[in-house]
Amino acid sequence: MRRAWLTAIAAAAVLTSVSLRADPDAFVLDRFGEYLESLRVQVNIPALAATVVGTNDILWERGFGRQDLESAIPASPITAFHLDSDTQLFTAAMTLRCVESGRLSLDDLVGKFRPGSPDAGVTIGQLLTHTSETPSGLVFSYRPARLEPHMPAIKACENGSSRNTLATLLDRNAMMDSVPGPDVLGLTPPAEGIPSAQDAERYKNALTRLAIPYAVDGQGREPAARNSAPTLTPGTGLISTVRDLARFDLALRRGVIVRLDTLTNAWQAPVGAKGQRLPHGLGWFVQNSNGQPVVWQFGTGETGSSSLIVTLPARGLTVILLANSNGLAKTSPALSAGDLTASPFGRLILGVFAH
Repeated sequence: MRRAWLTAIAAAAVLTSVSLRADPDAFVLDRFGEYLESLRVQVNIPALAATVVGTNDILWERGFGRQDLESAIPASPITAFHLDSDTQLFTAAMTLRCVESGRLSLDDLVGKFRPGSPDAGVTIGQLLTHTSETPSGLVFSYRPARLEPHMPAIKACENGSSRNTLATLLDRNAMMDSVPGPDVLGLTPPAEGIPSAQDAERYKNALTRLAIPYAVDGQGREPAARNSAPTLTPGTGLISTVRDLARFDLALRRGVIVRLDTLTNAWQAPVGAKGQRLPHGLGWFVQNSNGQPVVWQFGTGETGSSSLIVTLPARGLTVILLANSNGLAKTSPALSAGDLTASPFGRLILGVFAH
């Protein structure tokens, strides 16, 4: 990994010597792609898809490597990948829409929706920030699986399943290559959360472009023993492409999905027990780099998938990376604690765009 770190530093040094506008030019984006490919090879990721999203449109997108090594199918911006815990961005968006409509409050207790939950005394808002109240104040602990009570909360708000609500959100934002859960083809529309038979057929077509998950170690790359997630939950299970995620990002930052003031509040760090800013807002990690806010989230499966979504609000940019191994975001205490620089890909993004 030392070579990857040195590569990222070299890339940043080259690229930051170029004068950047609000939207980076083709030269900068092409060089970013070259260094991204170098990192992909060093970390041994079979397939990587990437996009850079500006204020109004996709500025750059590219696929690297092969989504299926046996068939030598190249990765592309419409290759589908498991998002793992990046699914929680959509859970946050659906929850915040319910809050805006007045049908849900961030102060509602989990026990209202899951009376037997061990987190019955925790609020819906605290689940999104991965915090808990202690006698001395809020404490942070990153556990995406803890978001499960959002399923009945969203169902109560929308009078329908959380999967159906997510499917509707995907449709409204033209995310036609996204799939609300790897088990979706085993469900019967519309009663089990799928809007229509036409939607089910579209999901089937999208899954034909799903990147094969690979377990990567020092000996090589082998198909993973199992998928990242067997079903859709508030914290995992969504399948998407970088192009579809760019559509979600644009709609989010334009105030289409939630109001801009709601999003601004979601991107604020809560205050911890010792008066310090905690690393996670309502669905997103939040930190600063070179005096600029950085809003981001990552996902990683046990073996064969990873994702990284980084937004720089002051620059009006979002960078989205999806991979079919865990190389983008290998389990790291520092990454889970809210330090994007724990990932060499995070360091590269910040070195190129956050200055």
